[in-house]
Amino acid sequence: MKNTEKNYFDKVHVWGTVWNYIALVVMFIVPIGISVLLKSWPTLSVLGKVLVTLIPLYWVTAIVEVATYVPMLGAGGTYLSFVTGNISNLKLPCGLNAMENAKVRPNTEEGEVISTIAIAVSSLTTTVVIAVGVLAFSKVFSSASSNPTFAAAFNNVLPALFGALGASYFIKHWKLAFVPVITGIVMLLISPTMGVGILMFITIVASIIGALVIYKADFGPFLKGLSKKNK
Repeated sequence: MKNTEKNYFDKVHVWGTVWNYIALVVMFIVPIGISVLLKSWPTLSVLGKVLVTLIPLYWVTAIVEVATYVPMLGAGGTYLSFVTGNISNLKLPCGLNAMENAKVRPNTEEGEVISTIAIAVSSLTTTVVIAVGVLAFSKVFSSASSNPTFAAAFNNVLPALFGALGASYFIKHWKLAFVPVITGIVMLLISPTMGVGILMFITIVASIIGALVIYKADFGPFLKGLSKKNK
């Protein structure tokens, strides 16, 4: 069993690394191809100024996202998510929702399998839906999104999605949800432009601290009494 598990994770890491490098090459091909076709290349001085501003921000966000997403999505789900993108908006909710419906926990063998399957199906579904939407409804969506009557609805699609997904968690575990939600609100009031990855990392740390406090408050006296009996 251990050898099978080891072989599985070895293959996941090998192919995950390969496809991440392929995705990176494809991303670079687009701007390079545009520069070749237009025969126009950015100057090193301008490119350097932009990179000096952006690299520190994205390095921090990248580290925070990896540290945050990997324990929740597992190895396979993480590689798939970072190749296909749109993690916080789609892949993470799909993986967590699938694991909850299957009654399995993240960072377990069962959770690894369910998360990987859910994110893979989500990626395929998203690709098909986007392709059909672009081909069939591009003109309809462009006119509807610019219409003042429907503009408010299009601007609130993501809040509605996260509200619907989060409501079930908040109702079931309102004690655990209270601290991270308040922390997130305070952080956004202090810094409205804070990145999603950094904000998520802060709220996860706050949720862990809040859970430890609740655990000690609820079970601390019981554990102390149990230890006294054992003595």
